[in-house]
Amino acid sequence: MKVIGITGTLGAGKGTIVEHLIAKGYVHFSAREFIISKIREKGLEVNRDTMTLVANELRENHNAAYIIESLYNQAKNLGKDCVIESVRTPAEVELLKKNEDFYLFAVDADLELRYSRISLRKSETDRVSFEKFKEDEFREMNSTDPNHQNIKACIDRADFVFKNNTTIEDLIIELERVLQKIDK
Repeated sequence: MKVIGITGTLGAGKGTIVEHLIAKGYVHFSAREFIISKIREKGLEVNRDTMTLVANELRENHNAAYIIESLYNQAKNLGKDCVIESVRTPAEVELLKKNEDFYLFAVDADLELRYSRISLRKSETDRVSFEKFKEDEFREMNSTDPNHQNIKACIDRADFVFKNNTTIEDLIIELERVLQKIDK
């Protein structure tokens, strides 16, 4: 059994990697869906700000790795290859890296390209101006609060980093190279 965690910047290609892994038989666990279910339980509007607020509250009320720990425990109980999307805090990385069966993949791309991608997909959390997109990213990249997102620290701790500035095909080729390495 392998568990792959996915981290990275918004619109970089995390979902593309996840889709490819699902097609290869990996079971998908989504932090986003976990958080959205909690938002709906509270009767709040689903948007990027409420996702951040509720995720931070969950971490503060339980522990800094609570969301990913919950998903990892579900994955471990399955005993199958799994992918957990999206690792957002250093505590989550530290928790997961204690397991021999775990690999952290990070994906990033240029800011303007990522904004273009999220504008096209138009999910409920992606309807933001470029300025708001940059503000959100700044907030999520370098927090010193252990209960808040620190994407940069997660990327820095990744086992494999994908720079996704070209095509989906190029990303998949690089992903397949990495999967061959970890399968050996």
